[in-house]
Amino acid sequence: MAKYSGIWPVAPVAFHEDGRLDEDGTRRILDCMVDQGVDGICILANYSEQFLLSDAEREQLTRLSLEQVAGRVPVIVTISHFATPIVIERARLARDLGAAMVMMMAPYHGATLRATPDQILQQFAQVGEIGLPIMVQDAPMSGTDLSVPLLVQMAREIEMVKLFKIECVGAAAKLRALIAEGGTDIEGPFDGEEGITLLADLDAGATGSMTSAMIPDQIKPILTDWAKGDRAAATAGYARILPAVNHENRQCGFRAAKAVLKEGGVIASDFCRHPIAPLAPQTRAMLLDLVRPLDPVALRWGK
Repeated sequence: MAKYSGIWPVAPVAFHEDGRLDEDGTRRILDCMVDQGVDGICILANYSEQFLLSDAEREQLTRLSLEQVAGRVPVIVTISHFATPIVIERARLARDLGAAMVMMMAPYHGATLRATPDQILQQFAQVGEIGLPIMVQDAPMSGTDLSVPLLVQMAREIEMVKLFKIECVGAAAKLRALIAEGGTDIEGPFDGEEGITLLADLDAGATGSMTSAMIPDQIKPILTDWAKGDRAAATAGYARILPAVNHENRQCGFRAAKAVLKEGGVIASDFCRHPIAPLAPQTRAMLLDLVRPLDPVALRWGK
C-alpha cells in the first residue's frame, strides 16, 4: 500500500433542529466513522457544510474533532480561504491541535475573484512553512483551473505539498497525467466526489479516495481489493455500491450522509442550515431504499 492510501471520508457536522451545533452528535459521527475502519477523516470540508459555519464554530469544531478522534486515525483539517493570513492561522491551529495534515483549495472568492498561478504557489508555500503535509483540493467549486504542470510544480517546489484530491471533470485523465509527469513527487493521488468515478480513478493510479461519510465501510473493500490486484472483486464491489453513490452524488449532495446517519440513530437530526433545503421526502426515501441492501454500519451503529 502507498504511504497515503485508503478511504479518508469527510465528516459531516451535526445540528440541532434549531440550527445550533450538536456537539454530541458530531462526536458520535466521528466515533461511527472510526468504527467503520476508515483510514483517516477530513473535517470542515465542503461536505461538512464549511460555508455555513462561522469562524468561531470552525475553531470549536476543529478542537472538538481532534479531541474526540484522539489519534485513533489521522485527521485532515480543511483550511481554505481567499486570504493567505487566515489560511496560515487555520493551519497553525490545526498543527497545534494535532492534525495530521491540512487540505486547501486554490484561493477564490465568489464568482470572479481568482488567484494567479504565482499567487497560488505563494499561498501554498507559506502554509507549507507551518510544517504539516498539504492535500491540494482540485475542486470545481473554486472555479480555478489547476493545470497538471502547475500541480507538478507545487509538488516539486513546496516540500509539504504531498497529496492531491482530484475531483474535476475527467478526474481519471488528470490523475493519470499528474502521476506520469510528477512521478514520485505525487505521494498521495486521491479522488473525491463520493467515489462516483472511483474505479476509473483507481485504474489511473489513485491510491485513495475521499468520499462522504455515508457508506465508507462499503467502499473501502474496493480500494483494498484493487491494491491487492484483484480487479474482478473491486469491479464487483464498485457495481454493488454505485446506484447508492450515484443517487447521493446526483440527487442529494452532502445531505445524503446525514440522512443515513439519522436513520441509523447516529444523530438525532439531519438538519442543514438555510438556504440549504431539506431533502424531498421521495428523494430521501429512494436514498434509503438504495442504501439498506448494502447494510452499512451507519444504518445500525446507533440502534
